[in-house]
Amino acid sequence: MSDRITEQVAGLDATAQAELVRLGDVSSRELVEGAIERIERLNPQLNAVIHKLYDRARRVAEGSLPDGPFRGVPFLFKDLGGGDSEGDPCHLGTRFLRDAGWKAPGTSFLVRRFREAGLVDVGRTNVPELGAWTTTESEAYGPTRNPWSPGHSSGGSSGGSAAAVAAGMVPAAHANDGGGSIRIPASACGLVGLKPSRGRVSLGPAVGDTWAGMVHEFAVTRSVRDCAALLDAVSGPMPGDPYTAPPPRGPFAEELSAELRPQRVGLLVESPAAAVHADCVAACEVAARALADLGHRLEPVSALPLGAEEDAERILDVIAAGQARDVERYAQVLGRELGPDDLDCDNWTVTERGQQLSATDYLAGVEALNHATRAAASWWDERELDVLLTPTLPAPPAQIGELVADPAHPMQGFERSGAFTAFTIPFNVTGQPAISLPLHWTVAGLPVGVQLVARYGREDLLLSLAAGLEAALPWSDRRPPVW
Repeated sequence: MSDRITEQVAGLDATAQAELVRLGDVSSRELVEGAIERIERLNPQLNAVIHKLYDRARRVAEGSLPDGPFRGVPFLFKDLGGGDSEGDPCHLGTRFLRDAGWKAPGTSFLVRRFREAGLVDVGRTNVPELGAWTTTESEAYGPTRNPWSPGHSSGGSSGGSAAAVAAGMVPAAHANDGGGSIRIPASACGLVGLKPSRGRVSLGPAVGDTWAGMVHEFAVTRSVRDCAALLDAVSGPMPGDPYTAPPPRGPFAEELSAELRPQRVGLLVESPAAAVHADCVAACEVAARALADLGHRLEPVSALPLGAEEDAERILDVIAAGQARDVERYAQVLGRELGPDDLDCDNWTVTERGQQLSATDYLAGVEALNHATRAAASWWDERELDVLLTPTLPAPPAQIGELVADPAHPMQGFERSGAFTAFTIPFNVTGQPAISLPLHWTVAGLPVGVQLVARYGREDLLLSLAAGLEAALPWSDRRPPVW
């Protein structure tokens, strides 16, 4: 492709790129070569892609690709969780797996489904150590920088994926979310980020659930239509899943053009867990006016019945237990003990907390999550809400280094990072679907996302509302300085 055509293709979403391949205007190999060129040119500025799988991507692009909806479109997988692909590097942002040259022993159901959709994997993206933080700044691989302002964080833990998509390296990328890790980087980088309902996308076969059902797998995209079509491609139960979401009414992609009755939308812009920046309130006001113009009913609501100090401690117990088990599992496969010299200071502190918990402590944490979920469901019913509108983040993107721990105060970074989950982690607890949309930018040019949340199993409603907002407040022509 010429440089002009390459630039034009880079600005297209995955659906449009796949259409070019179907029409024969561009080959899969050309799309892949364009993505490789952009990664090589932009990655030195952003540090988004840490494992490059170019030779295999070229072979796959020239081979017999599945005739899926995204046939021939380049894609990236996050180096954590459901991005596992047998024989490929898998380091979870850790020095100990990097130094061991660890490779994934198996391929996840999710990777198989993305590939069956026709996507071509060109590499793996950067993550914070063990995926534990809301900024992507590991000691193993260094910080991923935000394409809108390289002095700022791209968010976490899917910060590498978000930076790559926002910069135009690829049109979409894998991401996962245990406390906001799809929605937070989507907000920070000006993307669409959907956390599906619990059980909508399988975590198998290596995992049944993670963090007592708080972790969800999916992607970050530039358009709502890509989000819907990708969800159609990868959702649905797999053998052995411990639970699954209710079947959708029909293809999610068809919801984008479906007629939608007026919805009752609750507007929540305060949290007991964090002070909310004026730009984040302004973003919600922009979204609220647009929804009202579309015929929906807006009403202010009070804080969710989740976020008390006791709830936060129980959530941390569940996360710490899961992290301690991860560290134990990798110590077993590496054949050596892992200690404080192997992890950053706050991750080791959280791991030690998990090691000291009893089985009954962990189960008490799970019980607390269940109680909080039922309280949230009752709160929703009492107010007869269809949808909740909140900021995605309580503040614009943090600066690089702002959320990193000081060894003298090992939990300080964790606590600062945790404050960024004030509006996101409640819906990891409840399992409800939530989507972040790029509807506002600060005067300095930083993206600020807004979050829409629906009842459990109602991704269809979120996608329909998101499509209306995308049409009313389009973002597709916006380009970051690093593009």
